[in-house]
Parts: sequence; structure tokens; C-alpha cells
Amino acid sequence: MRLDKFLKVSRLIKRRTVANEACDAGRVKINDRDAKASAAVKAGDIIEISFGTKPLKVRVLNVAETVKKEEAKDMYEVLS
Repeated sequence: MRLDKFLKVSRLIKRRTVANEACDAGRVKINDRDAKASAAVKAGDIIEISFGTKPLKVRVLNVAETVKKEEAKDMYEVLS
């Protein structure tokens, strides 16, 4: 699954266009590497997102095309 779509489906970022812009600005990393919006995400990847001064680091647990709002938190585990 594409990184921008994963960020939207998992509700880490509210809109796919905002996720796309964050990737283009270099604020998203996968496994300590800068990531483009089209980068592939798979279970076990570590995603780091910089929200201003507050970074968020999560581990991908599973990847699904669509999930319900209540199940979105089961797609990732917050590391810091």
C-alpha cells in the first residue's frame, strides 16, 4: 500500500493530500529514510512523522485497504 494512503486509512493524518504534502516536504520517514508518498508500506515498518516540534514514531502492524474508525488504531503501534 502507498504511504500516503496508509497514513489516511490509519487516520494518522486526516487527508491524503495533507499526507502527500508532508511526504513532499520531507517530514515523513520509513525505517530512518526519507519517504515519498508512493513508497510501499508493509507490516513491520517504522514510520516517523514530524508534526512541527512533536515527532510521532509508529510501527506498522497490518495493512488494510479499508478499515472502520474503531479498527484504525489496530493498524499501528505508537513507539514514541
